[in-house]
Amino acid sequence: MARKERPLAGRPTAQAPLRPSAGATRAPRAEAAPTSTMNTRAPLKPTLDNPFDDPRAAAGPSAPLPPYDQALRDGEELRRRPYAAADTIQILRQHARGRMTVWERIEALQDRDACPTVLWQNWGKGLDGASIVTLVTTIGGRDVAVYGHDFTLRAGSMDATNGRKLANLIYLAAQRGIPLVGMNDSAGAYVPAGIGGLDGYAEAFTALRKISGVVPSIMCMFGFNAGGGSYLPRQGSFVIQPSDTFFGLTGPGVVKSVLGEDISPEELGGPKVHGASGVADLTVVDELAALRQAVRLLSYIPDNNHSLAPFQETSDPLDRKTWEINTLLKKAFNSPTGFNTPFDVSIIIQQVCDYGDYFELQPERAREVVTCFGRVGGHVVGFVANNSAVSSGQIDCDSAVKIARFVRFCNLYNIPIIFMEDTTGFLPGREQEARGIVQAGRSMLDAIVDVRTPRILLILRNAFGGAYASYNNYPTGADLVLALPTTRLAVMGPAGKEFVYKDELRKVRGAVAEMVKKGIAHRTAAGIDGVEAKKDAEREAGEWLKEQEAALNRRYERELMNPKEGLALGSISSLVMPTDLRKVLGENIAFLMRHYRPSPMAGPQREFH
Repeated sequence: MARKERPLAGRPTAQAPLRPSAGATRAPRAEAAPTSTMNTRAPLKPTLDNPFDDPRAAAGPSAPLPPYDQALRDGEELRRRPYAAADTIQILRQHARGRMTVWERIEALQDRDACPTVLWQNWGKGLDGASIVTLVTTIGGRDVAVYGHDFTLRAGSMDATNGRKLANLIYLAAQRGIPLVGMNDSAGAYVPAGIGGLDGYAEAFTALRKISGVVPSIMCMFGFNAGGGSYLPRQGSFVIQPSDTFFGLTGPGVVKSVLGEDISPEELGGPKVHGASGVADLTVVDELAALRQAVRLLSYIPDNNHSLAPFQETSDPLDRKTWEINTLLKKAFNSPTGFNTPFDVSIIIQQVCDYGDYFELQPERAREVVTCFGRVGGHVVGFVANNSAVSSGQIDCDSAVKIARFVRFCNLYNIPIIFMEDTTGFLPGREQEARGIVQAGRSMLDAIVDVRTPRILLILRNAFGGAYASYNNYPTGADLVLALPTTRLAVMGPAGKEFVYKDELRKVRGAVAEMVKKGIAHRTAAGIDGVEAKKDAEREAGEWLKEQEAALNRRYERELMNPKEGLALGSISSLVMPTDLRKVLGENIAFLMRHYRPSPMAGPQREFH
């Protein structure tokens, strides 16, 4: 019998047999026919053609695409447009200025494996909306809203379209309760856009103001920013400025044309200027450092006003003895200048914090007070500490406002505060009164009285007068007041002896004239010249008076400048030994935070400066 041939593999033809219909009976198998009469139709042949290929694609690239394919191509072009807007020349120019492109900054800011979602990719006529990139990405594992000016397009200028786009992102951050980071590199409003550029800034101004106190924001300043490009970022919670950058009301050219004053950008609005004035909270060496500091600062602040700052487990023992603090105070107070010896309070903060790590804000301004974030037992804590190493820790206009701003932020965002007090009071003098020390002090007091988060006062040494009364004690709302044995709590410093021992002082000073008279007579009788006798007698009487006043000073310190009265009246809860500071502060912060529920500020928002 002849062998039956199999059909070749390939696509079925129209004549291929179909499945038998229902109910059909299979015919009995017949004997194979001779080969010459068996193949009545052409055999199936193999092919490499893709059955899903569009046959019109073979016509070449000039052929029109079908509607769906054209829509996909256009969509991909629009989707890629924000990433590829700048050409190579523009990118090289940006690099020649020592600046990164906006996409390079985003890459440095976000997590390594982040997949950013770019929002509002609107591009109108004349590149409207093109000079600002808005997106949501992850930083430190947290969702963060980010915007950045693209200086390679229209110098990052603002028009109505991208102003609305920026406002939309800001509102999105508030609605979702995520922080905002801005990368500012803008020449200001886009002049050809006319009033639209100003409207764009106004819309962004309004949005950023409305989210203030709802979600925190960090602004990095890059390049040359003027006008609205300066106002907008300063509405943020914190401003970071690298070297070789400028931002200000107007540029040097306008200053020269209006005032005839030649001034460099660095002198007008550089980091040294803004770091000293407090307009910039941090100044750094370059753009990368600014982005890294922004990432680090984010790790200390919460997402929004109804959550806590990130807690971090620590292997640094909470009961670690702080021997370094004991050594510091021992060397300072056992020195010839005794309890008048200044010391750097940042050493104490370092020893209290987990791993000695803390993040200081405005370190170049009002250095007589230190404001910083740190962690104690894993909890983020804000520190406000008088620094006696600068001006004896006296509070002036700048330091009062610095304290008020920092305390207000901690209060808004549920961050506990540890106050460390060591100040002889508010700085007196004509200059301070002319600058408004009363108003600045009131701003500090108002911010402290309004605090609702857990707060502790630790008195290190001096706590005198109005500075003590307005620096977070029990009457102003402190949860706990602790003191070192070195505390000198009093209405006044050593000058207070003038009021407490006024009768003794009057008697001692009244005896000086009689002592000089007797001394002159005694020396003259011994044959000493009259002029020399008088000088010698006055010198002896002066030394005696100093000894008597020093004795009264020691008596005043022993009787009144100490923690005894504060403990007796309940103004101080307890004394803490220097070696136990970390343990006591950490345990009390942990206790207070266990019973604190984060929430937005409620009740009336009072007037404040």
